[in-house]
Amino acid sequence: MSLINTQIKPFKATAYANGKFIDVSDESLKGKWSVLMFYPADFTFVCPTELEDLAEQQPEFAKLGVDVYGVSTDTHFAHKAWHDTSDAIKKVNYPLIGDPTGTLSRNFEVMIEEEGLALRGTFVINPEGFIKVMEVHDNGIGRDASELLRKVKAAKYVAEHPGQVCPAKWTEGAATLTPSLDLVGKI
Repeated sequence: MSLINTQIKPFKATAYANGKFIDVSDESLKGKWSVLMFYPADFTFVCPTELEDLAEQQPEFAKLGVDVYGVSTDTHFAHKAWHDTSDAIKKVNYPLIGDPTGTLSRNFEVMIEEEGLALRGTFVINPEGFIKVMEVHDNGIGRDASELLRKVKAAKYVAEHPGQVCPAKWTEGAATLTPSLDLVGKI
């Protein structure tokens, strides 16, 4: 069963952000667009490249009013240690949520039980707490933050323009479609 259009489950966690430990919960995500980006573990190989890429794009997400969170099954203490020792992770100023119990990873169905790690899962959540975009794939494949940004813009556009849909490769300002009987067989 897909998690698309389901409401996120309640959670409470601790994150490391901007030199502090902060509390994050499902309530923290309500009222604004959010991205949760799950990754397997701190002090690894592909993960820092993804988090650094997301950090470089984070100002663009912020302009859209979108909060970004990284999530792994590490603790918030490990996140701080990684931040303090990795040049790539020093660029990260969005919260890194610790999920040592795997609650969040299980809630979002990305937990690899036999490893105690999360798959690479990306979730875009609307202000009402519903999942609008999800992407989950093998841990050997890194993600591209610019493509995630495009998907967030499309999700926000569709939410703000009922009856409109965004076709493949849609970018901000490009034409959208209005599904109707008149379009059937014409595209």
